[in-house]
Amino acid sequence: MSVPLPDQRLHPWSWLFVMLMQLRQFLLPLVALLVFGGRGDRDEMWGYLTTLIVIAVLVVISVLQYLTFRYHIGHDAISVRSGIVARNRREIPFARIHNVVVHQNPLHRLFGVAELRLESAGGHRPEAEMRVLKLSQALALEQLVRQRGQQPPPLPDAESASAVAPLAPSDALPASVLLQLNTRDVLRIGLLSNRGWVAVLAAWGASYQFFPRGYVGDVIEHHGREVFGYASHLHPATWVWVVAALFAVGGFWLLLRMLSVLLALLRYHGFQLTEHERRLTVSSGLLTRMRSSVARRRIQAWTLRETALQRWLGRRQLRIDNAAGVGSDDDRRDLRELAPLATPTACDDLLRHLLPRLQWPPARWNGVARRGWWRLCLPAWVIVPLLTAGAVYEVGAWGTVLLAWLPWSAFRAYREIARMGYHLDADYVAVRGGWWTRWWRLAELDKLQSLRLSRSPLDRLMGTATVWLDTAGATGSIALRLRFLPEGEARAVLETLNQALARR
Repeated sequence: MSVPLPDQRLHPWSWLFVMLMQLRQFLLPLVALLVFGGRGDRDEMWGYLTTLIVIAVLVVISVLQYLTFRYHIGHDAISVRSGIVARNRREIPFARIHNVVVHQNPLHRLFGVAELRLESAGGHRPEAEMRVLKLSQALALEQLVRQRGQQPPPLPDAESASAVAPLAPSDALPASVLLQLNTRDVLRIGLLSNRGWVAVLAAWGASYQFFPRGYVGDVIEHHGREVFGYASHLHPATWVWVVAALFAVGGFWLLLRMLSVLLALLRYHGFQLTEHERRLTVSSGLLTRMRSSVARRRIQAWTLRETALQRWLGRRQLRIDNAAGVGSDDDRRDLRELAPLATPTACDDLLRHLLPRLQWPPARWNGVARRGWWRLCLPAWVIVPLLTAGAVYEVGAWGTVLLAWLPWSAFRAYREIARMGYHLDADYVAVRGGWWTRWWRLAELDKLQSLRLSRSPLDRLMGTATVWLDTAGATGSIALRLRFLPEGEARAVLETLNQALARR
């Protein structure tokens, strides 16, 4: 006779992590209260007392959230109860959970706990966030969600009723490693990326938050005058100024590279892509460990991308769009990068392994007419002359330097349209584009949700059309579209895709 599993609580230290999360949200107001609250005629003690009261309230709220949070593992769903004043109960079917994220920051690792997030298709927020569980309990619950999301197992009996159901024998089988990055690969990611700008801009914005208005600008102006004043007294030659400027630019570039490498180490250290029972899992992170997984059937679109520098060094990246919750790149909730940086051969092998019916790369790409190349540089030919006119008005003849962008934009447009093309067969549709930065984007026909044929005024003038393809959850920066096709060809492609949707 089987009995249901009892309701489960979070880890006893979960209230501490909830409180720290809330304190982080109130950090700036609390700092401002401590720094500026005691100024003027007010007693400084009131500022400290108010801060202590706020922290005490947050502690009480965190403890109450721990005491009122329960989750129950059923046969085909997880039930979550939460709320202090207003009580909420949420039923989350296992089949609806598309992504499972196990998150560990350094404090989590110190206490041996982890945060578990359950995400569904199209959701901008997780279906459930469990802050926090014991690490072994979180990993076991992750395995249980995967197993029951694919095929609901029988209900556990009384002997197996515990905090989390034990793993099935099939879950004990080792996962196959599809891609693993060593430290050299991670360093290469940092050197080839521009993530250092994120740290610089974040530090710049934080300086304006923590320091009085105008203080940062005054400091830069003051020290800049001192440096240039001292240098002008030395009467250096022109070549000395040029060398100094080159050293300054080179030093700033080196700083950006170092910051990019540091961010890459924090994010991609120990990167490993594994496959287990048709589910992909990525784990990475130096201080904060992130483990995210997605079922292969939930992947909606695939994108290969390479910058000019990556191409020269024989590297490429593979990203996916899936049907799980979509967060920002910084949030990193859903699994997006299958290969942050790998050789083209490794990326192609991954595609062929995960899409067995895919013939990649295609033997033949359908191109577009090159006579429409000027359409790609038309915005530059409109905007640059206007900017040049404004620059000439402000600085004189030197403003005409901006016109040098026009031949470059024309050359780039011609090269881009020469690479533009698409491939369509009975199973997949793929598009490619770009020249300086090249990309390939593909999707299974079974994943297409809607089709659209559009014609702009320029399309009607040139006799062309664009076919837009939409898949659930595909939100990549590169649109899945077939551009600049002759109208008859575009309508034929649309009809072929419509028939594929009807067969599905």
